[in-house]
Amino acid sequence: MSSHETISRRRPRSGTTSRAAFTGAEARGPVIDQTGREIPQQTSHFDGGFRLDFGTANPFGNLTRAQRIARLETMAKLLDIAFILPGTKIRYGVDGLIGLIPVVGDIIATALSLWLVREARALGAPWHVTARMLGNVAIQGVAGTVPVAGDAFDVLFRANMRNARLLKRWLEKQPR
Repeated sequence: MSSHETISRRRPRSGTTSRAAFTGAEARGPVIDQTGREIPQQTSHFDGGFRLDFGTANPFGNLTRAQRIARLETMAKLLDIAFILPGTKIRYGVDGLIGLIPVVGDIIATALSLWLVREARALGAPWHVTARMLGNVAIQGVAGTVPVAGDAFDVLFRANMRNARLLKRWLEKQPR
């Protein structure tokens, strides 16, 4: 008995359709982008080499400068001041929650903060602005490694909001 016969020994019950009867295109249907337009099937194939091109469905491609700035500010707020500690006026974000996980949480939080610095660089921020931003991320990353006090420091220091403010101040000085 071959291995193929061993694997396919189970037969579907009468009246039911086997999953193997569908081809990939029939099972998935058309690919629709965010605006509701159908994307042609030939642009999303995986034959041989890896290629994935959804055109307008890519949320990170072809963004205007204003959209990038808005996304950066939203991410900074989510990371630093998204929630309020009940009964107090202390705000904290996802960064503070992730930082509670020892070692791995601090690495993930620092990586998210570095993504904001990368976005600032993509917006054309000069080296002195990105250096200050990296300094803020480094301070938060190093202080965050201290078990309890580091987590409190992460919540109060808010490196991402500081970095968003730095970038916004620099952008306001630039001619349009």
